[in-house]
Amino acid sequence: MGDRLTQLQDAVDELAQQFVACIHYVHRHHNLETLGPSDEIRVLPKDAEQEVDSHPAEVFKAAQVELAQDLITKEQQIEYLISILPGLDNSERDQERNIKELEDELRLAEAQHQQAIQEKKDIMSNLDEVIRSIRRP
Repeated sequence: MGDRLTQLQDAVDELAQQFVACIHYVHRHHNLETLGPSDEIRVLPKDAEQEVDSHPAEVFKAAQVELAQDLITKEQQIEYLISILPGLDNSERDQERNIKELEDELRLAEAQHQQAIQEKKDIMSNLDEVIRSIRRP
């Protein structure tokens, strides 16, 4: 998984794809209805490819509800990703303090690591002395 900004960018890209898919679905499966008195529905020849494949009203409505719920879920995911980005609630001073604390923790961990290496060397040296001091009876 990537960093937060990459996750946010991916989520925004997915939302855009969902918008396009929603528009395509509505355009492809709407009911053929006239909206005004001067509108007319074109009748295409039987061998021509149909631009619209009308779904029954209840199926179309259920699909619209599902698509809308998917859009809302993705939008909420984006809102969450935005809310956890650093810098929105942290001032520059807070961020610098956090960096200094992390640097201090890193120095402490490095010191502990060096101490453990020295202890290992001491133990190996003692073990070597013990092994060399053992004589066969």
